[in-house]
Amino acid sequence: MPLGRSSVVAAVDLGASKVACFIMRADGVRRADRTLTTAGVGYVQSRGVRGGSIVDMDEAAQAIGQAVERAEANAGIDVSGVIVSTSLGQIASHRATARIPLGGRAVSEADQARAVAQALQSLRLARRQPIHLRPVAWTLDGARHVQDPTGMSARTLGLDLLVVSMNEGVCETLAHCVERSHLQFEGVVASPYVSALAALEEDEIELGAICVDMGGGSTSVSVFSGGALVHVDSIPVGGAHVTQDVARGLSTSITGAERIKTYYGSAIASANEDREMIEAPPRGDDPGAGPVTAPRSLLKGIIAPRVEETLELLRDRLRAAGTLVDPGAGLVLVGGASQLAGVREVAVRVFDRPARLGRPRRLPRLADNAAGPAFCAAAGVLQRAAFGPREAYPRKLVEARSGVAADPNAGLMARAAAWLRENL
Repeated sequence: MPLGRSSVVAAVDLGASKVACFIMRADGVRRADRTLTTAGVGYVQSRGVRGGSIVDMDEAAQAIGQAVERAEANAGIDVSGVIVSTSLGQIASHRATARIPLGGRAVSEADQARAVAQALQSLRLARRQPIHLRPVAWTLDGARHVQDPTGMSARTLGLDLLVVSMNEGVCETLAHCVERSHLQFEGVVASPYVSALAALEEDEIELGAICVDMGGGSTSVSVFSGGALVHVDSIPVGGAHVTQDVARGLSTSITGAERIKTYYGSAIASANEDREMIEAPPRGDDPGAGPVTAPRSLLKGIIAPRVEETLELLRDRLRAAGTLVDPGAGLVLVGGASQLAGVREVAVRVFDRPARLGRPRRLPRLADNAAGPAFCAAAGVLQRAAFGPREAYPRKLVEARSGVAADPNAGLMARAAAWLRENL
């Protein structure tokens, strides 16, 4: 539950490789320098998740519960509900526009709600659940770059709206998993979006940036331009697919392949790799079988094509979507798979842009084992709860007219979108 309505916020990042939970108290927010301090952190290996879907609800629920329990023990407090960040459910974005007459009077929150409702009516999201409504730009009589039009006078109010959505069935399954963990499901947010909030500098958001979240089961992207989120997309290929390629190529187990990939893997060539030999445990339980040996160059030959293919696919999807990326926009890599040696260099070549690894910026006191690129999504949920940004619908109007305590930082955009469709 976001700050302002509760003294505690609990964020759960659900992925195919791990489940992480960050807990923050209200006194962990330092508004003077806009930094955060977590009260507790916990994470476990993910279970019940494969690719972009939940395949075993009981296993996923147990993993969520265990991650939360570890964070609670670390924090010394209990939480009742969690906000979930995830890349599951084919996260994608859609653009919509609206234009409403004002007759020269001042813009009210009701006018903004009418604009959002009109934009939503132009979209047909079959079996898709809206989870974010983000204004790309408000316009007043055609004048752009208006951040908040409330109280400004104009004849016409315009809106360019970005709607981020996920598969409705996956969203419902996710809610059931959280409830099976004996927790309240307080909303879902898109990992590539909140990861960017945690990893990007303010200048990068304003001048343009591409944040690529490389998870275990998927790779997702968020694009920022002019201070606004302008595009979100995901593909069901991630670090786990690299591990599977290694397991097949070296005839070893998944566990052995993950270890080999972590310690010796690289997406670029290295010195003496033809002469350097690596050992992998054999597949199966034959006690007489010896280890699998192979030159390190073979490992690179397995990893590099998959990494390059994944990034090229993401680049091509951005081009096909017609996403306008600022010429000087840099690339920021987050997620566990981004830490593989050579990934940054491959990303620079594929996107022809400078690239860096991203880490949670606003949590300077995080322990080293939870301060890396793999934990940006959980950190981003806390940052969003503490500092925003607010979503595109007016909270007071929704609460007053619908009876729903809709919080703009909770990721509960589906309820607000449904209310807007029904009432405006």
